[in-house]
Amino acid sequence: MAFYEHIFLVRQDAAQTQVDALIEQYKGVLSAGGAKVDKVEQWGLKSLTFRVKKNRKAYFILMNIDGPSAAVAEMERQMSISEDVIRNLTIKVEALEEGPSAQMRRREEKRRDDDGFSMEDMN
Repeated sequence: MAFYEHIFLVRQDAAQTQVDALIEQYKGVLSAGGAKVDKVEQWGLKSLTFRVKKNRKAYFILMNIDGPSAAVAEMERQMSISEDVIRNLTIKVEALEEGPSAQMRRREEKRRDDDGFSMEDMN
């Protein structure tokens, strides 16, 4: 089996329930192909540097996948057909990252800086 990090962008006018449904749909495609999704992170609605298919913002979702390339290829094929997914990128990696991604760690650090203290400070 191979390890993959997959990021996809969902159009800005999709509701959170639609985003959740898309995640479950693609997890189902992967599991049907014999792959396992180790981690899913929703990075939220973020501004794009430039317009992508007339969208200025998009929901960013990261999936860590352990499985055969055929399952990933099928998921990518279905994403290319979907009107809700505006971009996707899959990268083959040597090993999957444990814990939160760099994006989520950065978000926590920023939240800690904005508040002036962290949750660890309260213990």
